[in-house]
Order: sequence, then structure tokens, then C-alpha cells
Amino acid sequence: MMPKIDSENQFVVELLTSLRNDKFGLRAWARFLGNSWERSCATARANPSLKRSWTHTTMLIGALALAILVACFMFEGPEKTLRLIPGFLFCAAWLPSDLFWHLGLNRHTRTGKLIPAVGAANTLTWLRGLGASFLLGRLAGGINTPSWLALLVFLCGIVTDILDGAIARRTDTQSTLGQIADGETDFCLYLAIILISIQNGILPLWLGVVMLLRFLIPLMAALSSYFLFTRPVRFGSTIWGKYAGLALCLYFLLLLAPAQLHFFTRLVNLPLLITTLILLIMAPLVQIVQNVPSNLIKKGVRV
Repeated sequence: MMPKIDSENQFVVELLTSLRNDKFGLRAWARFLGNSWERSCATARANPSLKRSWTHTTMLIGALALAILVACFMFEGPEKTLRLIPGFLFCAAWLPSDLFWHLGLNRHTRTGKLIPAVGAANTLTWLRGLGASFLLGRLAGGINTPSWLALLVFLCGIVTDILDGAIARRTDTQSTLGQIADGETDFCLYLAIILISIQNGILPLWLGVVMLLRFLIPLMAALSSYFLFTRPVRFGSTIWGKYAGLALCLYFLLLLAPAQLHFFTRLVNLPLLITTLILLIMAPLVQIVQNVPSNLIKKGVRV
């Protein structure tokens, strides 16, 4: 028996169908974005507590972004701060706008009911996104990022990644919004760490590309499913994905470790690298296969 499509998913499917029927033209994109924004505004108007929660989260992100700029000015000087500002502020501004755009997805994964607040778990996820924005802003501004600073931001990202899931489960606020945001922020953080590691000469280019494919393959599969076949993708982690994420996390901790630990890191580098590569290949394949049966069933094909 097919699960019932909720109104939010039905709305997305209708928009995507219209977009595809109009052959992805500029006017079709304008209508798609306009209708999506109107839906988000309607959700905010109909749920004052959710809008108020979004406002508080936005203020927190803004305050922390300002604090980061002040710290950069104090410790690195005005020249680097000015180079940081454009990329960093663009990414930092994108965070609350992306959150507002997806307010309608703040629905409980089990009941489908709209959760009336952004919540601590999602806020932690967006703070991880702010850390990624800082590193991406440095890359965009051509500012060299030392490994110790990248490690510090990465460790903060790991802590928020652990806490957001634990808090969501403890408070029973697991949401589709949280699942999507978690994937987005992880991609941005790992993208920044990979590029910085390549820039600092501690990660070969070919290996960085393989690691990026871990995120890009599921992303491209999801975009294809949405825009070409107008079918929602089932978000959620797999056991392979969890192990791949853990292995990748450990490998970057190894790469960014202080020079004093070089003897230990050299011993475990190769075994951990081989394990990480195997898991990085398997994880996206399993995630794609997990979505194939439901798509085929909807088309009436036996699996």
C-alpha cells in the first residue's frame, strides 16, 4: 500500500511537474521560485510561533557572525577581514533565508505534523553551517587557513553534529527539515575542509575529488529524482552512510592533527584511508538503491 502524500510534498510535486512541462524555461523558474516563496510566507503567517522562532535563530546567527568578524579583525587585521566579509556574509545570510524557505518542512518525521518551533536541534545544525560559512568565506577571499583553525572549526562541527541528533531524539522533534539541513551543512563543512586540506598540501587532489563524490552523487541523484521525475526522495541515513561519515571524520582528524602526533598518524593513515575509500564508495550506492524500489513501484514496475 502506498503511503499518502502530505500536502507539502503534493505542493512540491505540482510545482516540479509544472516546471518540467514548461521545459525549465526562465519564466517557469520564476514561477517556481515565486510560488515556493509565497508558500513559505503563508506558512510563517499561519504559524506565528514558528516565525518567531525563526527570527530568534536568525538573530543568533547574525550575532555570532558579527562576533567572528570582530575576532578576525582583532587577530588577523583589517585586510584579511575585508577579504573575508563578502563570501562569509553571503553564506551567513543564506542560512536564515534557506531556513525560512523550508519552514514548511519542519514536520515530524513520524506524524507529519508541523513542529511550531525551529528547535535547539535545528539551531545547532545551522550553527554548524555558520562554521562552514566561515571557512568557505576564507576560501572565497583567498585567505590561507592554518590546519589548527580548520581543526577547531571541524571539532565544533562534530560536536554540533552529535548533539543535534541526540537532542532531536530526546525532545521528539525529528523533522524532515532537520534531515535536509543536516545533509546541507555536512556537505558545506566537508567541502571547506577538503578544499583547505588540498590548499595546505595535506590531501591529494584525486582523493579530495573522491571524497566530494560521497556527497555529490546522492545530491545529483536527488536533484534528478525531483526535477526530471518529480518524485520526492526518501531522506534518512543508512548504516553504510553512518560508517562512511565516521571514517571520513576520523580521517580528517588524522590529517589535521598537530605535528606532535605525526608518528601515530603515519601508522594508522593507510589502513584508515583504505577503509574510508571503501565506505565512501558503498554509502552513496546504498542510498541510491534504497530510493529506487519506491520510484519503480510508483511507475507500476515489479522489483
